[in-house]
Amino acid sequence: MYEIFFEMENTPFTRDVPVERLYTSPKIEDALGRLKYAADRQMFAVVTSNPGCGKSTLIRMLDGRLGREKYLLLYLSDSKLTPRWLYAGLLGQLGLEPRFFSGDSKRLLQKEISAVCTEQKKKVVCVLDEAHLLGKDMLEELRFLLNHEFDSSSPMSLVLVGQSELWEQKLRLQAYTAIRQRIDMNIVLGRLDRAETGKYIASHLAYSGVGKEIFTSGAEEEIYKISAGIPRMINRVCEKTLMYACQQQKRLADEHMVRFVADHEMLGGVG
Repeated sequence: MYEIFFEMENTPFTRDVPVERLYTSPKIEDALGRLKYAADRQMFAVVTSNPGCGKSTLIRMLDGRLGREKYLLLYLSDSKLTPRWLYAGLLGQLGLEPRFFSGDSKRLLQKEISAVCTEQKKKVVCVLDEAHLLGKDMLEELRFLLNHEFDSSSPMSLVLVGQSELWEQKLRLQAYTAIRQRIDMNIVLGRLDRAETGKYIASHLAYSGVGKEIFTSGAEEEIYKISAGIPRMINRVCEKTLMYACQQQKRLADEHMVRFVADHEMLGGVG
């Protein structure tokens, strides 16, 4: 494989890069700071972006930044989530069995979250991923879950994470006004610019342990054009280019190699 050819210690452009070694752009740092603020004050936050722009990576980073001694992060990702399964999933992470009726499960969840806050002195952060797939009834349930003491306090921080359509095709509509009014923070993740793309590539190559240049500046420029600054696409283009360079026994990848890979090996993903 190309790791051996380039004398790498770690595979650079995968989803398995340790969170502490991930590249953090100014946009990601800003989003992390805002989410930390939301967690501290038990706010309702929404994170949206186009596919591949780093939503899941952001949550991994947030989990690493919060610290287990002060926070309890609950995470669910289920495109067919219903109130019953919501409470079952959250209670399961708390080590509890759900009740037969969802209303009873909700009260048990609220009681346990209150205990975590008062007895363990931890703040609870609930992250629901793939939230753009949630129906209106499910989003309404979240609104009621957040405010259960005469609409005066929130028992936890809630973070909805989803594709751009979560906001554009749902939350911004009139039918979702009651939910939208509860949102304290709306975070939109954008694409990387040209300079950030170069830093992203350099960061991942540094993680690989390679001690020499692999991509020329022209290659990085081409990677940026092809990927449009979307981290997931940067990973794909870089990985395919490294594989091709290895096959060709070339230790330096230029823009022509990147373009060849895009034209011949990147079906259905780049322009």
